[in-house]
Order: sequence, then C-alpha cells, then structure tokens
Amino acid sequence: MKPILKLYRGYGNEQELIVMGHVFKPTSAEDYDFQKKNFKNATSVIGMFRIKTQGNADVYLIHDNVKIHTKSLDDGYFKFCIPLNEDLGYGWMDYTVSTFYDNEEIIEKGTYIRPHEGNLGIISDIDDTFLVSHTRNIFKKLYILLFRNVNDRKIFDDVVPHYQALSSAGRNNKEEQNAFFYVSSSEWNLYRFILKFTEIHQLPRAVLLLKDIKNSLTDFFLTGRGDHNHKFEKIKHILEFYPKLKYVLLGDDSQHDPVLYEAICKIFPVNVKAVYIRQTGEHKKEQTNAILKNIETLNVAVCYFKESSQAILHSKAIGLI
Repeated sequence: MKPILKLYRGYGNEQELIVMGHVFKPTSAEDYDFQKKNFKNATSVIGMFRIKTQGNADVYLIHDNVKIHTKSLDDGYFKFCIPLNEDLGYGWMDYTVSTFYDNEEIIEKGTYIRPHEGNLGIISDIDDTFLVSHTRNIFKKLYILLFRNVNDRKIFDDVVPHYQALSSAGRNNKEEQNAFFYVSSSEWNLYRFILKFTEIHQLPRAVLLLKDIKNSLTDFFLTGRGDHNHKFEKIKHILEFYPKLKYVLLGDDSQHDPVLYEAICKIFPVNVKAVYIRQTGEHKKEQTNAILKNIETLNVAVCYFKESSQAILHSKAIGLI
C-alpha cells in the first residue's frame, strides 16, 4: 500500500502561484465509487469521511524546472504559495507534485488557471445554487447524499446554459474562458464527488475552494454546516488576489449567501457587477429582499430568482451575456 496524493485545481496571477492538495495514509479502502447505488453508495460516501490524513509528509512541487519542498500540515493538507518570475501565459496549465514512500516517488499532475486580463470572475456556491441538495432539511440532505450516487443527483433546470454563457461572456476566442470558482461549506472530502458532478453536467471548469477535511463519522453528519466564515474568507481572498477582475456572485437563500455577498460588495465597491440569489422555498424571504435592495444601492445588479431561466433573462438585460 502507498500513500494517496490528491491534487486540487490551483490558480495564479502575475506574481504568485497557489496549488494545494492532501496526503492520505496508505489504505486498502476503495476510493469513492461513482457507480454504486443505495446502501453501497452510502458505505462509499461514509468511507470518504473516515479516510486518514498524513501530517508532516514531504511534498515537492516541480515548477519551471525547479523542485520546491514543503511538508503537509497536521491534517494532511499542503499548499504551495510561490512567486512567479516570468509570464507563463494564460488559461489552464499543468503542475506536478510528488511525495516519497519507502524511497519510491509518487507523482501526480494537476492543473491551475491564470485568468485572461480583462475577464470576469464568476464565484458560485454549490449546494442549492446549482446542485439540488435540500440544505434547509438536514435529514433529507443526508439521505440524498447517502443513497443517491453522483449520476442520480439533480441539477437545477437551465443552470448549465446560464453558467456556460457566463463562462464565455465578453470573450471573442472560444478557448478563452472566464475564471470560475466554486466556493462551498462542503469539505474537501467531497472534492471528487463535486468535480465529477460538474463534469457530468458540463458546467464550466472551475477552481474549487472547500472547507477543512473531516475524518470521522460525527463530522459526516455535520457536513456543510457550522461556521460559514470560511466562505467569506475564501471569496474575499479571490477578489484580493485578482483585483482587476469584475465579479458575478451566485448563491441561494437557504443559508448565509446573501449576508456574505452583501459584505463582499461593501468591501469591494467597484469589483462586483451582479449578485444572483436562488429562492429555495415557496416564498421569497423578506430578509433576503432587504439585503439585495441594499446591495443595489451600491450600483450592483441583483436578481432574486426561482428558476435559472429568469437569471438568464436578467443577465441578458444588463448586458452581462
């Protein structure tokens, strides 16, 4: 058995590259199987939250013909923040990370994005924004996560054409896509699940920024809940990292997205172009309406919608797509 080295999509700007991943202890347990159903799927999902991480593991980033050494943190997470000394181009590019076990090198290849100058940054929540998750009902949410595999999970109607239009908005070259970020209170345990879901439904390729990994059954029952400051800090970091981009924020009213997005708009008064909030209940929330009206006073377009077809019409009306 060998340690498992998992890489996540990274991102860079003119001065810095950020890539990250986890090192997991050697295990004979199978990785999450996307094809399993019902109780077999439940067993597979629970297994994702029982995986053991490897702290203080030696990790090496191979970039621009230089090998850079660091060690994983106590929870197995590693992150390289390194200066860039030359223009390496734009779009999606490869990077390589390795670790050693019993004198054998384990190598994995990942990708990172360097957004094109002058494009949009699209930041989207996941649960109940594009992935139907029933966050308002924790028991239903856990039931679906356990007993519906990734192929059986549902996406909201018309999300895909809206996101694809946002991805190509303002770009003359179809190869040049706007930068997408999926920021969620879900944990890194669900990274492969979320990635597979976005690939199945042909959602734009994106950097995923998730919550600290969990490794106990108790943590599983609390997945996606708790303090949402993580999301605020991640979104704030993206806007600070790419200060020249204009942003579209997409979320829903099931938890704290409206409040978080209002705070972001107040801190970055010239960066946010539009805020989209999905209505998850039968009626619109008065508090969400009030927050969006306040955001509108900051010269930010807002749309509180039930169906993504409404969001598409709004994006067209304001010239976004």
